Amino acid sequence: MILTVDIGNTVITLGGFESDKLVFVSRISSSLERTDDEYAVSILDAFRLHKVSSSDIAGVIVASVVPPLNSVIEKAIRFVLNETPLFVGPGIKTGIGIRCDIPSSVGADLIAASVGAHYVYGSPSLIIDIGTATKMTVVNNKGEFIGTSIIPGVLMGLDALSGGTAQLPKVSLEVPTGVICKNTADCMRSGVMYGNASLIDGMIERIISEFGEQLDIIATGELASLIIPLCSHNIFIDEHLVLKGLNLLYKKNKM
Repeated sequence: MILTVDIGNTVITLGGFESDKLVFVSRISSSLERTDDEYAVSILDAFRLHKVSSSDIAGVIVASVVPPLNSVIEKAIRFVLNETPLFVGPGIKTGIGIRCDIPSSVGADLIAASVGAHYVYGSPSLIIDIGTATKMTVVNNKGEFIGTSIIPGVLMGLDALSGGTAQLPKVSLEVPTGVICKNTADCMRSGVMYGNASLIDGMIERIISEFGEQLDIIATGELASLIIPLCSHNIFIDEHLVLKGLNLLYKKNKM
């Protein structure tokens, strides 16, 4: 089994692959305050929850957008598995071109998602990753990463409303009954959720216009299943696209 690890600002997602089949997914909170021992315990707990043995893991690959956590997670993985993980970064074989000003600056999650989109679904494509930030990435018909737009995320908007005002409370992220709502919590949900859906729809139109041809649109990330159904475009949801891309990257570099 190959263990794929996606380190995000809010959540670390673990995925186990046997061949190309994703057999388990587990999420643990991402925090700079936690130690390598604490992460090791969380990884072991995730394995126990999904009935996975450490001896089942043949290799590990990591995509991280939180550099200060890299060494901490590496120590945790080495402690639990006695394996040194492969990190997605400069020098890794991707099988796709990176056409941007500074290729080494492209986020590991964006590379993994682009690889997953190109090899699983084909190109050209528009990848919408809805997490702490919302990232909209274009892969051209040659399978080359050609750029991204980064938008403040859904939860950022919700936190900004409650944190930046005196009377707006913290609320859970649920789809409201409609756009025009009659209580404070639903009014906030409406603005954040339908507002983000409308933003995504508008950005899709602009991106397609600038790119000059139609794109297959794939959404991923932990919030995709909440926001994408509110959009008007035809968007396929693959919540685990980054993990699939990581599995492909591991095979390109280690097998």
